[in-house]
Amino acid sequence: QVQLVESGGGLVQAGGSLRLSCAASGRTFSSYAMGWFRQGPGKEREFVAAISWSGGSTYYADSVKGRFTISRDNAKNTVYLQMNSLKPEDTAVYYCAADQSRITLATMIYSPSRVWGQGTQVTGSS
Repeated sequence: QVQLVESGGGLVQAGGSLRLSCAASGRTFSSYAMGWFRQGPGKEREFVAAISWSGGSTYYADSVKGRFTISRDNAKNTVYLQMNSLKPEDTAVYYCAADQSRITLATMIYSPSRVWGQGTQVTGSS
């Protein structure tokens, strides 16, 4: 099993940047595909980005493609989400997630094997 803790959220003006971190505990971190989801106020949770266990494959939601970058450092048991050109519509609680594969993360909002972090608030002010 893996346990996840997000950090790095905050309030940034539109057009600004923010970097989220997700620290994982446990020795099996490198065996998991990792992803980021978000849930805005009054909205359903949505997929943002995913990365394979090796870091060799990534996938992004169309809404963030070209602006957000997911990466991982298995030696540090950490996955990152670099967010650039933030927009007010990016405002949400961002959740780190671990699952069996990048495909599972990208195609299923929830799954029986999903492990979630507690979430961190990101606000893009206008």
